[in-house]
Amino acid sequence: MVPPVRPHRSRPRTVVPEAPSLILAGRALVGGRLQPVEIAVGEDGTIRSIGRTRSGAPRHDVGDAVILPAATDLHVHLRGPDGKSGPEAVARSTREAALGGVTLVGDMPNSDPPVDSVDRLESKEASVRGQAAVDVLLYASPVRPTAVESLARRAGGFKIFLSPTTGIDEPPTGAELDALLARLSGLGLPVSVHAEDPARFRPQVPAGDPLGWDMRRPPEAETAAVDRLVAAPAALRLHVAHVTIPGTVETLRNRGVSFESTPHHLLLSARAGADARFKVNPPLRSETERRALWDAFARGEIPCLASDHAPHPVEAKALEFERAPSGMPGVETMLPLLLARVRAGDLSLATLVAAACERPARWLGQPLGRLAPGHRANFLVVDFRARTRIAASALAGAVGWSAFDGWEAIRPREHWRDGQRVVDGGEYVGRAAGAVVRPEYAPAPPEAVGPLRSV
Repeated sequence: MVPPVRPHRSRPRTVVPEAPSLILAGRALVGGRLQPVEIAVGEDGTIRSIGRTRSGAPRHDVGDAVILPAATDLHVHLRGPDGKSGPEAVARSTREAALGGVTLVGDMPNSDPPVDSVDRLESKEASVRGQAAVDVLLYASPVRPTAVESLARRAGGFKIFLSPTTGIDEPPTGAELDALLARLSGLGLPVSVHAEDPARFRPQVPAGDPLGWDMRRPPEAETAAVDRLVAAPAALRLHVAHVTIPGTVETLRNRGVSFESTPHHLLLSARAGADARFKVNPPLRSETERRALWDAFARGEIPCLASDHAPHPVEAKALEFERAPSGMPGVETMLPLLLARVRAGDLSLATLVAAACERPARWLGQPLGRLAPGHRANFLVVDFRARTRIAASALAGAVGWSAFDGWEAIRPREHWRDGQRVVDGGEYVGRAAGAVVRPEYAPAPPEAVGPLRSV
């Protein structure tokens, strides 16, 4: 039976006065600066109030650590190393998310088979129930025009691929794309787009390493696709995935379009001789472009951070570069890598929280990502003194490798979901209570989100 569609709400849940069940005490980012606060959490798992002192419930003091809202990852692929979706893949990847400080993931529809019908969406939903450690928003693929409206009554959003990829052999082009965007603009759901124009690819260019891959799928392919997208109907809730070049940042900011970048595009550049672990779509770019992209992120000009988590097995990545699949795991390492950059002084904490926590949650219409009354009590406790190194063999994922092996990271010490601890001391202690969610209120474009607010 198809459940009724919940109406979009214009604001987070109303706070009903009642005695709290938990008080979390420590330093938090409030009013743009770290200051001591106490956060009262209700029995329903929402924030009741925030102030200097609170009483009436057991108190958990985090000491010198910092309380942050848990992150939302807009862009993951919940499939196993065999490329298949299913309960085991959901359980493993969402546990990685929880350990990495992510409380909600947006799962992409280009699975095997692709989520392009209600039946397939129902199958994905079934794989999440009773398995997910965090909440999951399911994107659908709108490649079957007759299924779009029925999918919109159940999916959390749509994902369009403008170039062929796993599960998508014939992406929409020309008038077909225009008609699709117009149709989606009336549905009110977030629409994420992989923006590469395959007409700008150079298949004749040898691609034996990331430098060759960058030349085969050059920045001009991204530019051409984005130029086409910004002409879409204004009502379309458009979001551009994994932006890689500063020119795209400027174009999308000028048009008020939501977009994201990934840790690998922010921190890694195309290097001659590197192996297929560094093969991603869109490609890693030159060091000059990477540095400019990082600078834009550090200035707060990139609204969202997302991992594009793709758990390909190490055996597949050991294949000849051209035959190896594109993508890398990242949901567990995304936030820890960037928290380390905050600790190093390369990035402000407010900028990171806005990009990883507040704006992604707002874009997906969820009462998450802010320390504010009425929002869900999904917190992280982060000790910035507890620096470590990423060890691929110690990650919770099944693939056993990471492009960031050996990089400095700061992992959340605790992760609270609806006032219940799911990570303690860096260990997963929760249960599979994650739910399939849809936007609860209208997604907010990046210009409407703005900087972190005081509470």
